[in-house]
Amino acid sequence: MKNIVVLTGAGISKESGINTFRDSGGLWENHRVEDVANFDSWVKNPDLVRDFYNQRRKDVIEAEPNEAHNELTRLEKHFNVNIITQNIDDFHERAGSTNIIHLHGEIMKVQSVRDPYYVRELSGWKLTENHKDIYGEPLRPYIVWFGEAVPMIEPSIELCQKADIFIIVGTSLAVYPAAGLINYIPLNSKKYLVDPNEVKGDLNGIFFVKEKASVGVKRVVDEILLENKITE
Repeated sequence: MKNIVVLTGAGISKESGINTFRDSGGLWENHRVEDVANFDSWVKNPDLVRDFYNQRRKDVIEAEPNEAHNELTRLEKHFNVNIITQNIDDFHERAGSTNIIHLHGEIMKVQSVRDPYYVRELSGWKLTENHKDIYGEPLRPYIVWFGEAVPMIEPSIELCQKADIFIIVGTSLAVYPAAGLINYIPLNSKKYLVDPNEVKGDLNGIFFVKEKASVGVKRVVDEILLENKITE
């Protein structure tokens, strides 16, 4: 069974109503995203950081996966599919995909500051100072903040090294270390990139599908099924 690895970014969730910060100029209520997404901000103003992620969490809960997420589940019926996402939403899970790595964390989870392995699902959208870990300390969002290590990058590299097909959806390939994953794809593997915007960089050997995610992903999935003589 062929191995398909899919790298997804903010563009795949945009059609679910989740705006990218590139669209909003990188601002949230006049704050730079970098100013509310780092550990120093958590220490200095945890209420501000909680409010930021509470709003993100509420938006995700009120939204639904879109056709791009759903199309990826079609592939899983016929191939070994692993999704590596830069997104913190749970749309891939809710659409039915089962093998998912979240590089930057998960909005529906919280963790202990003292013990990063103490991770819990959050019930509802609102994290407060009353949500505490076993040490009695406030729980933080389960998010990889600016300046922090990306612990899931090594497992992602291992998956990419075994990919027969690599599909990139909704990411500008500008955020590292995720953007560097393409360098680990075998040379003879087929590569697709789905994005309606111009993507800078060396796209040599990549089939560029300049469409929004719902349209482009369906086109790619249809092509892969056709090439492998799979009918549904």
